Amino acid sequence: MIDLKNKWILITGASSGIGMACAECFAAAGMNLVITARREERLTALAETLKTQYNIQVETFCFDIRNAAEVETFSMALKEKNIIPFILINNAGLAAGRSKIQEGRIADWEQMIDTNIKGLLYITRHILPSMISVNQGQVINIGSTAGHIVYPQGNVYNATKFAVKALNEAINLDLVDTNIKVCSIDPGACDTEFSLVRFKGDKEIASKVYEGYEPLHAQDIAEAALFVSTRPAHVNIQNIVIYPTSQRSVYVHRKLGS
Repeated sequence: MIDLKNKWILITGASSGIGMACAECFAAAGMNLVITARREERLTALAETLKTQYNIQVETFCFDIRNAAEVETFSMALKEKNIIPFILINNAGLAAGRSKIQEGRIADWEQMIDTNIKGLLYITRHILPSMISVNQGQVINIGSTAGHIVYPQGNVYNATKFAVKALNEAINLDLVDTNIKVCSIDPGACDTEFSLVRFKGDKEIASKVYEGYEPLHAQDIAEAALFVSTRPAHVNIQNIVIYPTSQRSVYVHRKLGS
C-alpha cells in the first residue's frame, strides 16, 4: 500500500458533500490538504476543524472553477507555495434542473457544461504538468452512474457525465508513459446537497429523491477514493461504479408507507 502521510491532496468542491467527506477521510490518513470551493466561510471552518483534529497543513482557495483565469491564478499560487499535489480529486460538479430537452433552460445547460466539463478540464490542465514533473500521483474524477446510462429528463446532465467518463479514459491514455494513475468513481444516488442544488433549493422536492430507501452517503465515496489512492504502484483502478443496494441501474426500489 502507498503511504499518503504528509503528501498533498487537492480537492475541488470541498465545501460540502463528497468533497468535504474526502477532505475528512484523507486528513485522517495524514495528508495535507488544498481545498477549493466558492463558499469561503465553509472552507475556512472545515480547514480549522481538520487542522486541529489531525495536525495537518490545510490551504484554502475560494474561486469558481468555471473561470479559466481564476483557475490559472490558483495554479500559480500553488507553484509559489511549492505545492505539488500527489492526489487531484476533481469533485466539483452539479446538476441544474430536470426537464425534457424541448423544455430545458439554456442557463442550466451552460452551468452544467461549464462546471462538469470545462471546470474539470481547466483544473486538470493546470495541475497535471506539475504532477508529471515529479512523475507520481493519482487523479480521481468524481463522475456518476449518469455517465453510464441515460435516465428520463437527465439529458444534458447525463451528457456532461458521459463526457467525464470519456475524459477519464483519455487522460489515462495521455499519461500512459508516466507513473500517474487515473480513476473515475461513479456514484448512484448519494445523499448530499446534489438534489437540493438541482431543484434550486426546494427542500421538499429534494428530499423525495431519497425517500423510501437508504442512498449512498458521501463517506462511502470518500472511502472508495482512499482505497484507490493507496493501491500499490503497479495497480491502476480506472473506474469504480457504486450504487446503493436499493438501486440497480436507473431503477430504485422504494419501501414506502411501511
